[in-house]
Amino acid sequence: MNPLTLMKFHRFKQSFEKKHPRFFPFLQAVSKDGLQEGTIVNIQVTSPSGNTYKTNLKLTTDDIEMFKEIKRKAQSPRTGH
Repeated sequence: MNPLTLMKFHRFKQSFEKKHPRFFPFLQAVSKDGLQEGTIVNIQVTSPSGNTYKTNLKLTTDDIEMFKEIKRKAQSPRTGH
């Protein structure tokens, strides 16, 4: 990813964190011990008009490995390739 894109992403993340200060601590807490095989993740979205969308999923070993890889990529130093 090029440096300008990274800087833009960083600004978006900072803005999001300022507007939603509990979200990233929540993700950090869940990632420490909540991501285990068999964990059920419930997701609910309610639109301003009141429509509600719900789903859930049961985490598999493959799901957890994918999350770990995403986390590694996000934390790895940028090498330019």
